[in-house]
Amino acid sequence: MTTSPREIRAARAITARRTYSCLEGSRRKPTDYEVTSTELLYYPQRGFEVDSPVLRHYSPAPGWEAFRDPAALTYAGYVAERRDQEAFLDRLLERPTRELPSALRPLLGIFSALRFALHGLQMTAAYVGAFAPSGRIAIAAAFQAADEMRRIQRICQWLSRSGKRSVELDALGRELWQQGAELQPLRRLVEELLVTYDWQHALVALNGVVKPLFDRLWFEQLVGLAERHDDEVLEKILSSLGDDGLWHESWFIAFAKLAQEVDPLNTDRLRAEVLTWRPKAANATQALLPAFGSLLGDEGERAYVWRELDGGLSAHLSKAGLVVATNAEASHGESL
Repeated sequence: MTTSPREIRAARAITARRTYSCLEGSRRKPTDYEVTSTELLYYPQRGFEVDSPVLRHYSPAPGWEAFRDPAALTYAGYVAERRDQEAFLDRLLERPTRELPSALRPLLGIFSALRFALHGLQMTAAYVGAFAPSGRIAIAAAFQAADEMRRIQRICQWLSRSGKRSVELDALGRELWQQGAELQPLRRLVEELLVTYDWQHALVALNGVVKPLFDRLWFEQLVGLAERHDDEVLEKILSSLGDDGLWHESWFIAFAKLAQEVDPLNTDRLRAEVLTWRPKAANATQALLPAFGSLLGDEGERAYVWRELDGGLSAHLSKAGLVVATNAEASHGESL
């Protein structure tokens, strides 16, 4: 019995796929976020072709593909959202420069030094994204690294409105970062982050402990300071940059909850990381507060600021399902 050409063509025909094979099991149309982020990385399933010492930094494990960014940011969504924020700040910075209030002049050196810390946080986020075993975690970390670069740019633009030459501002910030006693614990903390060669440890330290304290100080406490001294440009810049930090915290909370669902033993592991980094971050933050001089008030008022920062960190860790030690216990752990 001969087969007709039509039958041969029909046998060869392949049913057209409606979406990528990894998403075909869904009973609904995949979202843009799902299409662009699902099984984005090949190595968790296939491994690497060439053995190399760098592979010890990669730790593929099942379950991470279930991570979902609460904001479901794609590249297009991220650009669109930040574009609106950037357009607002661009218009703000077009305003004629005004003489900086004398009370805010101490911020020039501190903000100039802040550039180095932000670069360290940006590089740590980029490291997490490069080694995370999930495309969605890698995407979130990459966008976070871009946010840190945005912060550096906007702070430098505010500094440029001060009337001081950029070379003077750079030297002032570099001197404080390298020699200022109040900034050395922060410098040590950032440098330790940069040599934390494990993506999970680095992420817990960065988004679980360091940034919640760091961001609340720089992008919440100082917003009120700028408002009180009638510097609307600085107020709006810091407020916008602080909004980015809220998203950084939210996607970490999603990560921490998933980590504990994937493996219940991760709860103790995450808590151990928190207990390791919290005293270091607390020490760095408390040491930094006097660098603001009278801007944050006297010793009693700075103590109140610290309690607010520490309370904010506790609330963040609570949302992530991570019970942390009391201040006394954390201090005891550091002394050991």
